[in-house]
Amino acid sequence: MSTTDQHPPPGTADQPRAHGDYSVARLGGGLVFTAGMTPRRGATMDGVGVVGADIDVDDAARLAAHAAHRAIGAARAVAQDAGLTVDQSVSLTVYVRAIPEFTSHSAVADGASAVLSQMLHSHVPARATVGVSSLPEGAPVEVTAVFTTAPATAALNGERGR
Repeated sequence: MSTTDQHPPPGTADQPRAHGDYSVARLGGGLVFTAGMTPRRGATMDGVGVVGADIDVDDAARLAAHAAHRAIGAARAVAQDAGLTVDQSVSLTVYVRAIPEFTSHSAVADGASAVLSQMLHSHVPARATVGVSSLPEGAPVEVTAVFTTAPATAALNGERGR
């Protein structure tokens, strides 16, 4: 099963919603910026805990992939409302809630990078991975991303990634 097969498609019940006074994604200057996305399914966090204690690297990478999938869904919804499509991911930040001794942050973030590359059929974005001591509602990972956009007709004509 591919990474993308493990997650519901954008536009389903998994569609991100703000859990505070913020937007889940905003369009500006031809770019879509997402808020932090956690590995949530509806109102339930897919996994909680600390990477390196409660959650191993493989599970954390899977959860980062789920969060990245949600970021794409949020970006696509905002782009579609403006008559655009998401073209490429240009920047990705992955926050990993981990024990102080943890050093495999990049392996966790690779789960998110893989989803963006697979779903957008493009190169992986520039990326930062940050170890943190806490995240909202006990999430082990949180992802933010920046996407370029293109006119919806350009995507239909195969003019992606120029």
